[in-house]
Amino acid sequence: MPQILVPLANGFEETEAIAIIDICRRGDIEVIVAGVDSSTIMGAHDISINTDCLIEEVNVNALDMIALPGGWGGTESLASNKTVQSILKQMKQDDKHIGAICAAPYALNAAGVLSDNFTCYPSIENKIRTQGYDKNTGIVTDGKVMTSQGVGTAICFALEIIKTLQGNDKYLKIKKEIIAQMLKIY
Repeated sequence: MPQILVPLANGFEETEAIAIIDICRRGDIEVIVAGVDSSTIMGAHDISINTDCLIEEVNVNALDMIALPGGWGGTESLASNKTVQSILKQMKQDDKHIGAICAAPYALNAAGVLSDNFTCYPSIENKIRTQGYDKNTGIVTDGKVMTSQGVGTAICFALEIIKTLQGNDKYLKIKKEIIAQMLKIY
């Protein structure tokens, strides 16, 4: 079973985190939710999440992907946390998948792992770079780095993770089960 890491820091965007965790688990992906600040993390809209472990306890070698939810407060912490930054660099070095949604491509850029082409929440590109930024595409995959724009693309982003790690058949199965085939954005 593929394994992904979803690191959470205080100020994370709850909808993005839960969409990734829930949809990927439906797609038979083991999701490890790791707290950066503590084992209980408070989201940007005052929803708290109890994590599976602390970020320092993660076995990076067992991971197939890391997926960062946005939320500016959480993103700033992910961008400055030495352990998260080290994991991102190791994932890139090991040629594993890396994902970020909303503001979180900022944390990828801080680690030097953001691909040439990317998307993010509009305006965050000004904190990263405008070259290679695609404002018209909900999800951009460049090599093994997948980026997405925000809350409105969170389910599609999670489905794309399933397609990447579990294949098209599993992707289509989960997409049908959650009635996402009705979505016109993807």
